Amino acid sequence: MSPPLSPGDRLPPQPWMTAPETRAVLQALAAGGAELRFVGGCVRDAVLGRPIGDVDIATPEPPDLVMRRLVDAGLKAIPTGIEHGTVTAVANGRPFEITTLRRDVESFGRHARIAFTDDWREDAARRDLTFNALSCTPDGVLFDYFGGLQDLAAGRVRFVGDPRLRIAEDRLRLLRFFRFLAWYGRAGPDPEGLAAAVEAAPALARLSGERIQAEMLKLLAAPDPVWVLGLMGEGGVLAHAVPAAVRLERLAALVAIEPVAGLSRDPVLRLGALLLPDPAGAEGVAERWRLSNADRDRLQAIAAPEPVLRPDLPAGGQRLCLYRLREARWADRVLVSWADALADGRAGEPGPWLELLHLPRRWRAPELPVKGRDLVRLGLKPGPEVGELIGALEAWWIDQDFAPDREACLEWAAARLPADRPGH
Repeated sequence: MSPPLSPGDRLPPQPWMTAPETRAVLQALAAGGAELRFVGGCVRDAVLGRPIGDVDIATPEPPDLVMRRLVDAGLKAIPTGIEHGTVTAVANGRPFEITTLRRDVESFGRHARIAFTDDWREDAARRDLTFNALSCTPDGVLFDYFGGLQDLAAGRVRFVGDPRLRIAEDRLRLLRFFRFLAWYGRAGPDPEGLAAAVEAAPALARLSGERIQAEMLKLLAAPDPVWVLGLMGEGGVLAHAVPAAVRLERLAALVAIEPVAGLSRDPVLRLGALLLPDPAGAEGVAERWRLSNADRDRLQAIAAPEPVLRPDLPAGGQRLCLYRLREARWADRVLVSWADALADGRAGEPGPWLELLHLPRRWRAPELPVKGRDLVRLGLKPGPEVGELIGALEAWWIDQDFAPDREACLEWAAARLPADRPGH
């Protein structure tokens, strides 16, 4: 491992720093000679050699001037948060968040009254964690006012200054503490930060569901979120963030299964594994977190108590379950059932579970080859009788292991039509 970087060191050349889109934005903003720096997560992750997501830039120039410089350079400028100094530049379809240096004048627990400044340290002091307060010049020279580089190297997640004050400025920071702990905190929790987060946990009730969702799903996407969720549970934080009963052992089992099954980390599936099989509890979490309709439906399907899948089900039973669930829900149910069995010490070897998981590759669940309109064409009067006969037909067709074709199904249905139907 190379020695840790220090303030004043230079980052090795980064593709995201020299990309044409980045250079176009920097050139536009530098037209007036102002100092520019990359800030936040892109600097943090570049120091660690991790993939870069968003690229954020800071400048001492006010947002109206930033807007004008971008437009003059032919770039799209969006006033995404102009009252707080934030403008989004778009170059060749790629967004860049540009923020004017600022300081907090007064904090209200979520929104702060701010004033613009030209002091880089003052701007860094209002950020949440030491390694999120890092910045670097366009040619890579690092600035670190609060020991963020040392904390990154040591795997420490530490607030800038007093953790209680940082959380009081924005209550979401207590969840961000745990989220970053899961991704970066190999040294374990900072005691002062943990104590402050636990103390402030009841304040989560005043946060919007969308903000809780965003942080918790990012936490669940960490390589191993279980130990951090355990810390949250021990401190009483988890109950404020997840309003349902949980079972960490099952989530831990799913995390262990993922590499065996060749799966990527799926935060919604992991959330389903974390929750007990209780549809009401899943609905409560979906409502509180304001999940999308698709994620809500998926979570409800994962939380359903039945069917419990297992490799020793007869082949016909496996096919019936796949037919009922459909392929879109199959993998989730198999994986959660497998995780349940593993958590209880009864999973056995992974081979049979993998065979069960991959059943849709070997057998595609068919559609019933007859519809209600086909029975009407046979002479059955539209109404409840159509649905009843379709249900009986489907039960017979399933009992025949889905083998009868359309002609056989029509023949079976015709033999059971009322003798007094019109035209008979």
